[in-house]
Amino acid sequence: MTATATSARSELSELGRSETALRTFLHGLPGVDQVGAEQRAAQLGTRSIKTTAKAQAIDLAIRMVDLTTLEGADTPGKVRALAAKALRPDPADPSCPHVGAVCVYPAMVPYVAEVLRGSGVHLASVATAFPSGQAPLEIKLADVRAAVAAGADEIDMVINRGAFLAGRYKEVYDEIVATKSACGDAHLKVILETGELATYDNVRRASWLAMLAGGDFIKTSTGKVPVAATLPVTLVMLEAVRDFRAATGRQVGVKPAGGIKTTKDAIKYLVMVNETVGADWLDPDWFRFGASSLLNDLLMQRTKLTTGVYSGPDYFTLD
Repeated sequence: MTATATSARSELSELGRSETALRTFLHGLPGVDQVGAEQRAAQLGTRSIKTTAKAQAIDLAIRMVDLTTLEGADTPGKVRALAAKALRPDPADPSCPHVGAVCVYPAMVPYVAEVLRGSGVHLASVATAFPSGQAPLEIKLADVRAAVAAGADEIDMVINRGAFLAGRYKEVYDEIVATKSACGDAHLKVILETGELATYDNVRRASWLAMLAGGDFIKTSTGKVPVAATLPVTLVMLEAVRDFRAATGRQVGVKPAGGIKTTKDAIKYLVMVNETVGADWLDPDWFRFGASSLLNDLLMQRTKLTTGVYSGPDYFTLD
């Protein structure tokens, strides 16, 4: 890290000491050009890649999937089966890479841990009163500690959108700091729930707030509200992590989640990553897809490239 970045990082770390400092900084960020962001995202979405490059993109996208089940009807058997699929997405093809992580509720973590232990596939758990975030802080932190103790090495927390939208930025900042501390060695993904933030300016502010507070990833959505990940929102978040690294020297990951269902969708996001922040983020350590059905489409397209024929939607297990 350069001396300039070290100084900037030190100065930014002081912002959390007061509500006024945070507000002044966040509202001093450049405004997002809505028309420009949407046009840029649409333009990048028209790019296409073929043959060998497409095959490489599919394998990369598989490695970036956080294979997710967050249903009230989840059972130990269901999540064990999902974890087994994460390890061998295509049992008929050992060259198929494993996914990035399996993401489940805290109560399901011990069962997934049994399957994933030592595999290199991460175990993520949602926490902090997911998806609403509406619980006392001590309960949220207990949720996090329980998930980590059970074997989770990544925590996906939700911010208190009510506090953020009311302008209580320090409250949100302090909760993220406390959650990061409760994570111990586990990585922290901060879910902004961008569909509830209303404006791109708020998405930018929430992204910076999460990074200033120590988040390792910023994530679009819980997948539990009507508007989840979109290309323009992800573009704004990618620009935020790019600018944050330029200012501080610290790299933060991005995870769009919810509504990403097809290989075509995934490739649009990969193109956007490459064009906006560059190859440093084209790695599962720095970019993930929160998804369930996406993996099946990636596997179908991968088989098509390999064999020349589609396997059909029922060839792979439904998630």
